[in-house]
Amino acid sequence: MPKAHQAYLEWTPERIAQWTGQAGPVTRRLVERIIASKPHPQQGFRSALGIMRLGKIYGPERLEAAAKRALSFGALSYSSLASILKCGLDRAVNPMAEPRTIAHPNIRGAAYFEEEPSC
Repeated sequence: MPKAHQAYLEWTPERIAQWTGQAGPVTRRLVERIIASKPHPQQGFRSALGIMRLGKIYGPERLEAAAKRALSFGALSYSSLASILKCGLDRAVNPMAEPRTIAHPNIRGAAYFEEEPSC
């Protein structure tokens, strides 16, 4: 390795996960998944450092919410997390969380189909 890269030999995936875990357990899980998705763990370190920087900019609460949203959609990258935070999607309701039922007079519902047909 070049001398500029040798300093990174002290870093391990566990150490990086521990650093990012200071923001919260969901952020740590996201970083662990990012590192695991790379052919070499060191390739995920730069994303992890960027995520730690996002925590300093947006705060740990927003970072945790954004990490939760990113994991729910399978968005395993720094750029996805940064986009979620930039657009404020960490504060938005997750459409995948709970399906909403629509109240409308033309919608019959389950009870309508449970009745015996009248002939």
